[in-house]
Amino acid sequence: MRGTPAGKQVVVVGLGNPGPAYASHRHNIGFVLVDTLAREAQASWRAGREKSETCTIELEGSRVVLLKPLTFMNLSGHAVLPVLKRSNADPARMIVAHDDMDLAAGTVRIKVGGGDGGHKGVRSIADSLRFRDFIRVRLGVGRPPHGMPPEEFVLSDFRPEEAEIRKNLISAGMIAVRLVIRDGVGAAQNALHSGRLPAVAGARGL
Repeated sequence: MRGTPAGKQVVVVGLGNPGPAYASHRHNIGFVLVDTLAREAQASWRAGREKSETCTIELEGSRVVLLKPLTFMNLSGHAVLPVLKRSNADPARMIVAHDDMDLAAGTVRIKVGGGDGGHKGVRSIADSLRFRDFIRVRLGVGRPPHGMPPEEFVLSDFRPEEAEIRKNLISAGMIAVRLVIRDGVGAAQNALHSGRLPAVAGARGL
């Protein structure tokens, strides 16, 4: 987004693939997170001409745009870029929530910039924006079982015995987003990664 004015609007992107066939997949945990934030705020999604759905909520005292790309994962950046431009949003304040196979199942971490870890949605956003230093909320789904290709693993549902892991990913992911908005990245990382989470208004407990 070189040459684009950077405003104070906060955009939270949840990554996933559109359509009911993908809704329960591990790859769609980012969608589930922003869907939950929207539902708790009683906000409605609006389809945009930029191949996305958006809604606007109040979160930790800030006006926040939630965004779901509808381009399919590999082209997520094609939906994110026009929304950032239209919102005059600073890409450095954007939060992208996504599944991560490099983290143990149920683990949530906050990261700024760096590589994409093989995640094609994160890569598409970085390539489209020509900017990598956005904030990532990494939702750990663990590694695939022996013999299962990674692509097949992320496009599979959470098993019934993983229901609590999925629930905690959403809960901790929502708290991570709230802490970043309220306290900034550094303080949010310290709180989340140490396990000493402060109270966050409106957030579900872990």
